[in-house]
Parts: sequence; structure tokens; C-alpha cells
Amino acid sequence: MGCSKNLIDSERLLKRISDKGHTFSHNPEIPSGDYVVVNTCGFIADAKEESINLILRLGEMKKRGEIGKIVVMGCLSERYKNEIEELIPEVDIWYGKFDWKHFIDNLPDEGINTSETADYKRELTTPPHHAFIKISEGCNRFCAFCAIPIITGRHKSRAEEEIISEVEELTAKGVKEFNIIAQDLSSYGTDLYGEHRLAHLVDRISRIPGVEWIRLHYAYPADFPEDILDVMASRPNVCAYLDIALQHISDTVLTNMRRHFNKEKTLALIQKIRQKVPGIAIRTTLMVGFPGEGEKEFEELLDFVRETKFERLGAFSYSEEDDTWAAKNLKDEIPETVKRQRLEKLLDLHEKLSLERNKSLIGSRIRVIVDEIEEGTAICRSEHDSPDVDYSISVPLPEQTDESRKIKCGDFIYVEITDALPFELAAELVS
Repeated sequence: MGCSKNLIDSERLLKRISDKGHTFSHNPEIPSGDYVVVNTCGFIADAKEESINLILRLGEMKKRGEIGKIVVMGCLSERYKNEIEELIPEVDIWYGKFDWKHFIDNLPDEGINTSETADYKRELTTPPHHAFIKISEGCNRFCAFCAIPIITGRHKSRAEEEIISEVEELTAKGVKEFNIIAQDLSSYGTDLYGEHRLAHLVDRISRIPGVEWIRLHYAYPADFPEDILDVMASRPNVCAYLDIALQHISDTVLTNMRRHFNKEKTLALIQKIRQKVPGIAIRTTLMVGFPGEGEKEFEELLDFVRETKFERLGAFSYSEEDDTWAAKNLKDEIPETVKRQRLEKLLDLHEKLSLERNKSLIGSRIRVIVDEIEEGTAICRSEHDSPDVDYSISVPLPEQTDESRKIKCGDFIYVEITDALPFELAAELVS
């Protein structure tokens, strides 16, 4: 459940299960097995509810004898284990965000490889041509609304050499695209090396043979390491793409959010990003309904989106999270109906802007990667599209009879855009 950072933890667990000689399936439609492991999300109310509902459904399956033991791990159990352990007695074993490795101790050692698995090794559950790379854990920002530091603790960078070894190993297995993720990319290296090291790390990764695309997720605007823009502009395999969560533009709301950044600095940073990396796709996340957001502040947010024209945008409405600064110090007075209306209005605006942008791409030729082939159609992405969250490009393929020239998943091809929807493009193969 939850984000790609959780997915990596699941992949690391699967590697250890495999090394013990056991078989597994990842996210089956109908769970089965001696153990069913749920990696939970505990970020916002909807995610927590989704995780709990799944656990309860598994509990009913266990009562009917359809599955064996239930194991729960991840962010939800890290935060609420003591509260929910008694409420859901069907769960056999609880782990948190970091102690899940002990699950292996419960399994008999039936594998050939009984040595300890290196920490970063994992069984990829993504298509074999792309992978996520987590370069740090935790966060020191303590935004008013966010429970992540409560769950994951303070920011902790991974050693650069370990990350390089991981990428080298994955490229040797055929991975071409690397999505670099962290709760706060901007702080990478400050704890280990006493300085920002994101640009240095990405530059090193970009020079590894076999690395075709590198994409950056979850930068923080305050203390943003601007030297990463130089790497992005100079290294052809570093995608012109940046995921940077801005949350809002109103100084009133940003102050209440304890973001340590303001409107003037935000606008200046966006201008610098676009100036240094022409053609970049900026993905951001925005929040509506935070305490202090009146109609004036919300209209200011809409104007910001109209003027900035983000290439990719996600949004959600504020929900009060236990033990956060906002929960303790601010009143959540905006009605849920108003929050929903504002969220719909914001997303409708983004959809309109996205359609306009996509239509402007018709006739352009771009390089894309093939993710899937379905009934003679290649489902692709551009460098501006991250797996699972961004747009897809559908490309009808001619009948492929020559096996030596057959287009396969993971191939890079050139296409010409022929049609556009708000969040999807159609294209034809360029010979």
C-alpha cells in the first residue's frame, strides 16, 4: 500500500523470502498462501482507511480458511500498532516501518543461499526495464500537516557508494530507467557528508553504462540544491523532469503550514528551474483546505496554477493527522464540502490546462520507452512521465513478423504525437 518508498521495502523483503527458498506472489487479486503480508500506508486518512479495510478483508478470508497467517508491516503499524493490535486480533504478526526483517526469522531456511542478504538487494516487482532507487529515509522539515517525520524519524541519507553499487547491479540485470526517490531529495548528503550531494550523486549515476533515464522525485523547495539543475541540463540521460511539492502559494497558508518558504521565493525558484533547464516538466503537489485558506487564498492558488501551467500536478484536501503541529495548534474549520469543491475546481483547472498543453504537442516527435504491448498497441512514456503517476502514450504497432526487429517492452522508440486527451496521448511510430 502507499508510495514507491514502501514498494522498495516490499521488494527487499521479497528478496529475503526468495533467498530462504520460499515462493511468493506480489499483489495477487485473490490472496493465498501460508502468509499474507500487508505493507501499509499511514500518511493521510484515506490511505489509513484503505490499509485497514484490506486487513479486515484478509481477516475474513482467514476465518474461512482461505489464507494462513496475516502479517502487517509499514507506516500504519509503525504509528498505530499499540492502538490497533487489540482491535484486529486476526493479525498474527505486527511489524513497523523498519523491523520487518525479523519476519524472516519465522521462516524455515529452505534455500541454497543462507548468507545474509545485502541490505539494498531486492526482487523487482516493477517491469524489468525500470526501478525506483530510495536514497534517503525520513525528514527533518516537520511541516505542520505532515506525519512522515513522526513515522519515519529524522532524515537519514544512504551512503553514496552503496547507491552506486545498487544501480550498477540493476543495470547489469537490464534496468534502464531509474526513478530517484526520497521524502526529501533536497537534503540528500547533508547528514552524511555535511553538504548537499544530490547533484554529485546523480552525476555519478548518469555516467554508469546502461543508465538511459534518471528522474527525480520529491524535492523540497527550501534549501533546494540548485546545482542539480546544471547536471540535468548537461547530462542527456538525466530527464528534464522534477517532482517538487509546493503545497500552496499564499504566504498566509505557507506560514501556517510551516513550510519555511514564501510566494516570492517560490516564483523565483520556478523561474530559475525553467531558465536553467528549458523544456523541463515540473510535477508538483498542492493542498486545499488547510487552516487559513479563505476564498482569497484559494483564488490566489488558482491564479498561481493558471500562470505557472505545471506540466504534471497532483492535489489533495487537508485532513487533520494525529500528533502533527497543525492538529495541536490549528483548528480544522473549513467544511469538508468546501474542501471537496475547491479540490474539484483545482483539478478541473489542471485538466483544462493539461489538454491545452497536450494539444500543442500534436505533430512533435519524441523519444519514448515501451512499458507494455497490448493487442498490437505499445503503451509508452516520455522522459516527462514517471511510472504509475503520469501520462501514457498509445502507439499502434505494425504487424511484427521479424523477431530480430520486433519492438519489445523496455525498448526506446521514436514517435510522432497525433492526438491528445487531458492525461493521455496518441502517437504513431516514426520509421
